[in-house]
Amino acid sequence: MGIVSTMLHWFMKKRVHQIEMFMQHPFDTQNAVLSNLLFKAKETEYGKKYGFHTISKYTEFKSQIPLVTYEQYEPEIEKTRQGNADIIWPGKIKWFAKSSGTTNAKSKFIPISNESLEESHYKAGKDMFSLYYNNHPDTEIFENKNLRLGGSSELYKGFDTVYGDLSAILIDNLPFWIEYKNTPNKEISLMPEWESKLHAIISTVKNQNIGSLTGVPSWMLVLLQRILTEQNKSYIDEIWPTMEAFFHGGISFTPYKSQYDILFQNPINYYEIYNASEGFFGVQDQVDSKDLLLLLDHGIFYEFIPMDEFYNENPTVMNIEQVQLNINYALVITTNGGLWRYIIGDTVKFTTKNPYRIIVTGRTKHYINAFGEELMIDNAETALDFACKNTNAIINEFTAAPIFMQNKEKGSHEWLIEFKKLPNSVEKFIEFLDQKLKELNSDYEAKRYKNITLNQPKITIAKENLFFEWMKNRGKLGGQNKVPRLANDRQYIDELLKINV
Repeated sequence: MGIVSTMLHWFMKKRVHQIEMFMQHPFDTQNAVLSNLLFKAKETEYGKKYGFHTISKYTEFKSQIPLVTYEQYEPEIEKTRQGNADIIWPGKIKWFAKSSGTTNAKSKFIPISNESLEESHYKAGKDMFSLYYNNHPDTEIFENKNLRLGGSSELYKGFDTVYGDLSAILIDNLPFWIEYKNTPNKEISLMPEWESKLHAIISTVKNQNIGSLTGVPSWMLVLLQRILTEQNKSYIDEIWPTMEAFFHGGISFTPYKSQYDILFQNPINYYEIYNASEGFFGVQDQVDSKDLLLLLDHGIFYEFIPMDEFYNENPTVMNIEQVQLNINYALVITTNGGLWRYIIGDTVKFTTKNPYRIIVTGRTKHYINAFGEELMIDNAETALDFACKNTNAIINEFTAAPIFMQNKEKGSHEWLIEFKKLPNSVEKFIEFLDQKLKELNSDYEAKRYKNITLNQPKITIAKENLFFEWMKNRGKLGGQNKVPRLANDRQYIDELLKINV
């Protein structure tokens, strides 16, 4: 065993013990996190505004500081992004992760402080490997390289700050000893053009010993299939016999697992993680369960809103002491990146409370995120309106869902549309729809780039009164019942297609 691997094993044993401590003492851990966050930020502009120095317990915290969405919090973030110090977190925040999903902007900018880099993202990444080692003490992945694959890796400067994809920020700031175990190197990982980067990655890694993979399932699948084609091989472990694990996150792995299974002659281990621009929240800690251990000592304080109250004017908000099992909660976070009682938009359920484990159940809004595109209902409606205006069409009803990747076929979106007036050209309608979605949503635009992950949308024309018939069959006519516009699976659209005859 080499010196680096020996050091890693020593660190991981120590960290597993620390993880066990927060599992055994969740309330004390979270209360300490909250107190520390308030103390550090009490002299910031936001801290002074809401009297952080007067808060000594959770009931005061939630009564004095408002819940916020990105739209409500954006002015504070924008002041910080313009290089102003001590607005939402002590000092200046240099890094901002750029992503889409807001209701009134193509992109949002999430602050990434030095503390959130070190104490949330990097610490959780170490925990991911520590827990894997704890479950597989005979593992050899640390003797080999970890193949990483992020999203768009171009960084941009604005004001006195830098913004870009989270993966680019993480890779650009990695400690040298972690960088040593990753491949490809920083220069290749940060190449902005996807086709060139893909070629460079394959050229670099094809003759290396790869023990693990980390990345988003859809993008990683594209890379692995390209490697097999170029190497004229049937299985990945023909190229890398040392391969044993894939750490995946960002989107649901369920539609992809069967496609990954056929890539390997010998089964590998799949470990799910729950990370986002706002923080790294959970990691799978058990071999035989996909539940995610909620990370409680990473500079993030968690709150939860029951989804059946989410749209109430004054919903119930609770900390982990009050949550119940198998209830959908909207996730609220306060972080060492300067987010205060921020409604992230994800929904979770607790599967156990000893320790606290969760599953991610979806989003607080209708969406499609099968490939990391984060397509929201407002994007869909705006784009459809644009397509209608440019093709003289009128829509009665619609729904959309993903077309999942099959073998080497790319994914796509299927739009089932009942037109009151057909477009003068369905082909042009599709082009206008696709064009506007790219303009509205930078994540969708990235996935559509050169058809790497997503093909052009597919339009299926619904028969007259299809949606009425479907809603009637489900006993959902009238009242507050609505046609689901977007879904992250094909349950609704497949039901509709069966009766679209």
